[in-house]
Amino acid sequence: MSIIKSFSVGEGDMFYIKHGSSNFSIIDCCLGDDNADAIIEEIECERKGKDITRFISTHPDEDHIHGLKYLNSILDIRNFYCVANRATKNEPTGDFNYYCAFRDNRDVYFYVHKGCSRKWMNANDENDGQNYGSSGINFLWPDLNNADYNEALKQAAQGVAFNNISPIFTYEVANGVKVIWMGDMEKDFQEKIKNCVAWPQVDILFAPHHGRDSGKVPEEILKKLNPQIIIIGEAPSEHLNYYRGYNTITQNTAKDITFNCVDGLVHVYFSELEYPYDLSFLTNCRADNYYLGFYKGSFLTHNAARIRR
Repeated sequence: MSIIKSFSVGEGDMFYIKHGSSNFSIIDCCLGDDNADAIIEEIECERKGKDITRFISTHPDEDHIHGLKYLNSILDIRNFYCVANRATKNEPTGDFNYYCAFRDNRDVYFYVHKGCSRKWMNANDENDGQNYGSSGINFLWPDLNNADYNEALKQAAQGVAFNNISPIFTYEVANGVKVIWMGDMEKDFQEKIKNCVAWPQVDILFAPHHGRDSGKVPEEILKKLNPQIIIIGEAPSEHLNYYRGYNTITQNTAKDITFNCVDGLVHVYFSELEYPYDLSFLTNCRADNYYLGFYKGSFLTHNAARIRR
């Protein structure tokens, strides 16, 4: 069993994965005065008993690193994953400076890229006496030799733009759920690299750039991903693309979204009771669990469906 949670943090991103192995992963950070203590308390509770905690930073825009210093003061982050970069800002915030300190600290950083391997992330030696299991996380991008990506790195170093240095990565459970994140990668950049990524079939797509039209995943890529559900993040509704023709969940309305992944099934929970939009793509498996939120239904993963056939 594993749990994936997408926090409702306003116009920002923050997730965690409570892995079935002895891993716990946090993706991005957006903490404010109204939510920081509650979110950190939950993370502290959920990661109890886990031996490996990692923080994955998609890119250093403020809505993805806000509260990073405070988060670290509680969690003591020792595994900081990001792309190798020299991003700068003309008016750096305290959290951006903290990001840079992590990024440049050889004792804590791990630079991610296409096909990278790391013990307990996606590789594990069962004979080393510390068999914590694999996290099931794999990075599909960036390709460090790609010219468009290197141009994005140059723009970040100049303090011009940061969205397109976001990595693409998946989390997969054996015979179970497969999820993909793309940070805030913009649609024009996706068009440039669409033939440079081995796009897998996934169950859940967290729409890049919080679901904004500026991050709309091109149809050619969507057909390969074939997501069962697309999560539209939090942003002003006039900026969102609602991915017509696909099953979607809108976080503006659902608020916190939790996925309980077990035995090839994914049970879906919202922190909001009322959700006025269509959820007929979910099946009622009577998986009520008020600890996780209000149960909204379940779906069978692609991997499990293949096995059952």
